[in-house]
Amino acid sequence: MKILALDSTGLVASAALVDENKTIAEFTTNYKITHSQTLMPMIEHIKNITELDMSDIDYIACACGPGSFTGLRIGAATAKGLAHGLGIKIIPIPTLDGLAYNMYGSDKLVVPIMDARRNQVYTSIYSCAEGFERVAEYMACDIRELLSYVASLDESAVFLGDGVPVFREEIEKCSSDFSFAPICSNMQRAACIGALALERTDMAVAPNDLEIMYLRKSQAERELEEKNADSAHE
Repeated sequence: MKILALDSTGLVASAALVDENKTIAEFTTNYKITHSQTLMPMIEHIKNITELDMSDIDYIACACGPGSFTGLRIGAATAKGLAHGLGIKIIPIPTLDGLAYNMYGSDKLVVPIMDARRNQVYTSIYSCAEGFERVAEYMACDIRELLSYVASLDESAVFLGDGVPVFREEIEKCSSDFSFAPICSNMQRAACIGALALERTDMAVAPNDLEIMYLRKSQAERELEEKNADSAHE
């Protein structure tokens, strides 16, 4: 079984080709070029460098959020277009699951955090020592609330994701039991999305049925609501 996996939900754009035994190819960029400029060229490069016949792909795996609204839509549109063209299904994988999977086997609680602006993060909590289990809901919450909650669990925890550079000082001050993933494992990787997809083929959906997990409203929607609320009070 071959799966083409995509993740463009955060600062990173990543594409990978995996099968049951290995990561065949993976390209990941963490640079200022927009995902709309990088994702399809990476897929094309994977196709060329691995001599891939696209008809051999069994599924498209797509990170389905939460994350950047623009990035989510670029990834979803790319996955849908490819799946439609190939006549195959899409396996949606929550971005936080894929991010946490970087730390598979860790004996610490794994806490992926994605910067959601306004002092908030997208997050959840995972136990990875024996298998891979999510032990908290997917959340969009204030970083201080998250740190207080993780500290109350009284366990060592490792943090990763693009929220770490933003909130590193707060995390370090909160507990000496909190640490950080190494730079080779601290951001989204499409290979992790693909690896999880191999275990979740029963969750495959038709391209038109792919749903995005937003967790909160877009900035434009929030600003419109605030504007309407201000107008109502005038």
